[in-house]
Amino acid sequence: MNSPDAHILIVDDDERIRALLGRFLRKNAFMVTMARDAAQARRLLSGLEFDLIVLDVMMPGEDGFALTRALRQKIQTPILLLTARGDIEDRITGLESGADDYLPKPFEPRELLLRIEAILRRIPAAETAQPKFLSLGQLRYDTEKGELWQGESIMRLTGTEQALLRKLAASLGEPVSRAELIEDLGRGGSEDGDNSERAIDVQITRLRRKIEADPKEPRFLQTVRGTGYMLMAD
Repeated sequence: MNSPDAHILIVDDDERIRALLGRFLRKNAFMVTMARDAAQARRLLSGLEFDLIVLDVMMPGEDGFALTRALRQKIQTPILLLTARGDIEDRITGLESGADDYLPKPFEPRELLLRIEAILRRIPAAETAQPKFLSLGQLRYDTEKGELWQGESIMRLTGTEQALLRKLAASLGEPVSRAELIEDLGRGGSEDGDNSERAIDVQITRLRRKIEADPKEPRFLQTVRGTGYMLMAD
C-alpha cells in the first residue's frame, strides 16, 4: 500500500495531541479523521473504513486496551497504541489485546511516521475479486465452477480446455505466457502429456472454435505477439 493513500483514524482524548498529530500526518499526505474517545471511534468505524488506527491507551471510560480487544472481534484494521506508560507489562498487554505496534509517549513525530509506514508496508495489497461470471459474446463463463454456458446449455470442454480457460480467466485482460500455460497444464496433466508450446497453440485453436464467432479473427482469446495469450470479456 502506498502510505499517502492511507486513511488514518486518531483516537485520543487530548485535543492538543489530536490536533498536532492531525496536522503532522496531513502534512505527510495522509487522510486523517479524529475521535475524542472510544464511543466516537466506534461510531466512525461503523460507517467508514480506515487503513490504520492510532489509539491512545489512557482514555476515560473505555480505554485503548479494551477498545482494541473489542475491535479485534470484528475487524483486522492495524492498530498502533500510544501511551504515557512505557513499561514492558503495558506493552505486552497492548500486543496481547491485538495491537500491531506500541509507542510510548513522549515520542518524536518522525518515529510515529516511520512506525505507521512500516505497518502499512506489511499489509498485503488487496486483490481484485474475480467476477462470478464472464460474458464472452453469446457465452457465459462461470469462473468458480469453470463451466462455459450457452444460454441454458453447458458446453463440453476437455480437461485441457477447462484448465486453459481457468488460467486465462484468472489473469483477465493480462497476457499469460506460453511458459506459464505449459507449467499450469503440467501440474494438472494434459491429455496427451505433450506440454510443448506447439501443443498449447493447438489447444488454443481448439478452444477458439468453441468461444469465438470467427476463430480466425479472435475477439476474446487473443494472441499477444512474442508473449502468449490473453482472455478478454465483454
